[in-house]
Amino acid sequence: MPSLECTIIEVCVFRYSGDEPEYLLLRRSISDRIYPDTWQIVSGSIEGGETALAASLRELKEETGFTPERYWVVPHMNTFMNARRDVVHISAVFAAQVPSGSTPVLSQEHYEYEWCSPRRAVELLVWPGQVQALSVVREYIVGKKIAGRLSEIPREQWKC
Repeated sequence: MPSLECTIIEVCVFRYSGDEPEYLLLRRSISDRIYPDTWQIVSGSIEGGETALAASLRELKEETGFTPERYWVVPHMNTFMNARRDVVHISAVFAAQVPSGSTPVLSQEHYEYEWCSPRRAVELLVWPGQVQALSVVREYIVGKKIAGRLSEIPREQWKC
């Protein structure tokens, strides 16, 4: 029987260009052992006794250099199966708004980035769960629906 693990986080990063949102996608290193040369949102592992929130903020900083202006827990969980390990992964998803004009400083994990329209992001993203996460961010957080307002994490809670 497969086991369940919640050891991975994902962060959908966006900024505004005028009134329009742009979403940050990162291209994995060609030499990466897992899914080389694929486009993705910020993702990483929860380490040691970290909370999902602390891991998401750390990974955001490590992979992009960004400290967000605003931060949300996204009302969506990404799930995927690792058949080799017989594990179903459940990923907590967060959203980060960064200032318009922001430019990421990439870690060695990625070699390229692109600020994308929603349509372009869907074209580049490989995994359906990340496409769905971006859609939820776009509809509920960027779209300023009640669920988005309720899921914003106040800055004073970012220190975990």
